[in-house]
Amino acid sequence: MKTDKHKRTSDQAGLQGAGLLNLVLEALEDIKGVDIKVIDVSELTSITDRMVVASGTSTRHVKALADNVVLKAKQAGNPALGVEGEQAAEWILIDLGDVVVHVMMPAVREFYALEKLWSVGSRVGEAT
Repeated sequence: MKTDKHKRTSDQAGLQGAGLLNLVLEALEDIKGVDIKVIDVSELTSITDRMVVASGTSTRHVKALADNVVLKAKQAGNPALGVEGEQAAEWILIDLGDVVVHVMMPAVREFYALEKLWSVGSRVGEAT
C-alpha cells in the first residue's frame, strides 16, 4: 500500500485491498450491475489501487447500484470517503480509498471510455 494515498490507517476498522474489492463486486452483482470491469491502476496513480466500472440500465438502476455499494461498504466498516453524481445519476463515483467505483449509464460510459483511458499498461479484468 502506498503511503501518500488519502486512505484509512491500518489501525482503523474495515476492509482493504482484495476484501474491499470483493465486497464492491458482490454489492454490484446483488443489484444486477451490467458489464462490471476491474482495472488495476496501482502502477499508474497514487490515488487508488483498483477502479471498478459498471453500468446500470436506467438512472434509477445506477442510483440503486451506487447506494448498495455505499451501504455494504459502510456495514463492513468502510464508509465512503466521497460520493459524487447522485443527483443526475448518470455517472456516480464512489471513493472507498483502495477502490474507486464508477457506476454509469451505458452512453456515458461509452463516451468517457474509462477502461481505455486507465488501461494503458494495466490489467483490466472481468468481474466473475
